[in-house]
Amino acid sequence: MAESLEALRKRIDEIDLELLSLLNKRGEVVNSIGKIKETQGTKRFDPVRETQLLESIKENNEGPFSTSTLQHLFKQIFKASLDLQKTETKKILLVSREKRSEDTVIDVKGEKIGDGNTHFVMGPCSVESYEQVREVALEMKNQGLQLLRGGAFKPRTSPYDFQGLGVEGLKILRQVADELDMAVVSEITSPENIEVALDYVDIIQIGARNMQNFDLLKTAGSVDRPVWLKRGLSATIEELIYAAEYIHSRGNSQIILCERGIRTYEKATRNTLDISSVPILKKETHLPVAVDVTHSTGRRDLLLPAAKAAIAIGADVVMAEVHPDPATALSDSAQQMDIAQFRDFMKGLQPLLNMNQKATV
Repeated sequence: MAESLEALRKRIDEIDLELLSLLNKRGEVVNSIGKIKETQGTKRFDPVRETQLLESIKENNEGPFSTSTLQHLFKQIFKASLDLQKTETKKILLVSREKRSEDTVIDVKGEKIGDGNTHFVMGPCSVESYEQVREVALEMKNQGLQLLRGGAFKPRTSPYDFQGLGVEGLKILRQVADELDMAVVSEITSPENIEVALDYVDIIQIGARNMQNFDLLKTAGSVDRPVWLKRGLSATIEELIYAAEYIHSRGNSQIILCERGIRTYEKATRNTLDISSVPILKKETHLPVAVDVTHSTGRRDLLLPAAKAAIAIGADVVMAEVHPDPATALSDSAQQMDIAQFRDFMKGLQPLLNMNQKATV
């Protein structure tokens, strides 16, 4: 006698639970495979392996489902397995929020970056002279700021553009900073210069063009000095996080992530400021997040509104460029503020800064 409808449904329920148990067991094995691949540095997706599994389904299918239907179902299982490996890998990243729930706070000469207050990194695009750097630094001190930036090594699009003063530029920054009790932030472009930079720089900056210079990342991760890591020109948020992981994996947890705009089809600004990256990075990682409003917009008339947006959305640091006479600057003259504009910039931000300070008290 044929089974009753209820009995058949009960059998289906039992089979479904068996399938659920088997899928979860498969997931556990998938995670183990993912950890081995992560250690080996191999890609998670193996197209040859997937093809072999799909062929095995074809050879062993006895119906009633068609082979194409089962292959489609298994493709979804394969995709879910890859997503599971990806999620598990993210959870174990040293920079991930899952690994450390508390915010990382980086102390640079008393400036506690990541403490919930807004901090500023200011200075000229390129170090040109002692007098130029000192004039900007004096105004920064008047504004209560002490994180002084300046480019000594300048990776430029054209090989004929000003490439910076090199170590001499670092010496100028250090001299001014020591005279005024400030901290130096400057870009280092090669692993060989890291050791030299330790004598002059308080924060090592790794620029957008070097975000995936893995030798540089590993070398910066091997020293006891905060690292300012800029997002690459066309880098995804995930790629930026993994670049930070390269640094952290070598023992250096003092990392500041910097959104500086990404390259899109838009020409109204130098780059497109991905302002949404700030809360995403703060949710996905425990690291402080900065916004470079100068390189993202490339326009001094947009610096103030871009900085307001950065502060409002939760950026820990705002970076912008200041030059005593931008018209004569040896690099990026159109995007740097002069001293008067810098004063107006800080004045324009004051109401928002006061509001944030009240909210944290």
